[in-house]
Amino acid sequence: MLPSKDEAERLSSLLKNSKVRFFRDNGHLLLMEDGINLLSVIKGNHMHRRSKKRNHVMDFLPPSKFEFHHTFDNILGMLILGVSLVMLSTMANGEVVRGLSGVPDQGPGLLVGYHMLVGAEISSIVEEFLREKKPMVHGLAHPMIFGKGMEAACQEVTGFDYFQVFGAIPVSAANLCRSLNEKRHVLLYPGGVREALHRKGEAYKLFWPEDPEFVRMAAKYGAKIVPFGVVGEDDVNELLLDYDDPIKIPILKNKIKSDNENMPRVRAGKDVKGKVGQQIFYVPGFYPKVPGRFYFLFGKPMETEGRGELMMDKARVKEVYLQLKGEVE
Repeated sequence: MLPSKDEAERLSSLLKNSKVRFFRDNGHLLLMEDGINLLSVIKGNHMHRRSKKRNHVMDFLPPSKFEFHHTFDNILGMLILGVSLVMLSTMANGEVVRGLSGVPDQGPGLLVGYHMLVGAEISSIVEEFLREKKPMVHGLAHPMIFGKGMEAACQEVTGFDYFQVFGAIPVSAANLCRSLNEKRHVLLYPGGVREALHRKGEAYKLFWPEDPEFVRMAAKYGAKIVPFGVVGEDDVNELLLDYDDPIKIPILKNKIKSDNENMPRVRAGKDVKGKVGQQIFYVPGFYPKVPGRFYFLFGKPMETEGRGELMMDKARVKEVYLQLKGEVE
């Protein structure tokens, strides 16, 4: 804990695997001030370990009551109030009910759905699961969120830190398998960044890859797959500038290219072709139109336990994949 930004930057450049968090509005007695939780800062930067080797799945510590109320009542309180969300779920008998009763309490579970503009729906899902359900939902997030490439020299606490506090883990086949093996509930967006940073006129359009690999993974661990859809994006914001606008300006085009050159790639091979493979980070221009409303509908859970054909039969796997995609659409 240092009172000098310059000294923090100097030490950070010398110390391997170090991160700096700058508290602009706080004084020298940082840990004695209200609203500062050292454990939250440590968890938000994944600086604790349960073993010698880093493991985002096994190292996770559940959020405390302080972290929950501080995040969803103070930081995101006005946003959540503005979208006035409605959660609906589907029971095993097909009945649609208010709330999350239709989503299984016991894991492993895999939630697959549509990614709204800039992931505006994520906080609502995490909050409602913590309020109503027992299990924690672990969102599979782009590895960029967990690296230093997007940080300033003296980075303040950001939403990326809170992603980790509330269970976000880097998206990879290994982390998905580890999570399902530990009987966790996992939030997966097959459309990824391309869907969350879609262009004008592409709202509610899915950009799922052709490979149905997550179906096989779910079957391997007997996970229940719950498809979900969410609408209301066009009620709460208006997209003014998308990717096609800044690339027309050379200086902005070069900046986007530079930012993405060293970005870790989530997909490789055939999936990087076409629109699905255009996982390009940029900052869209939009203005809010709140109050609006988000409507979530979680579909009927699909059982995979005991369905060995989903491990071997490619045609059957593809059929299930298209069924799930159709339900989300």
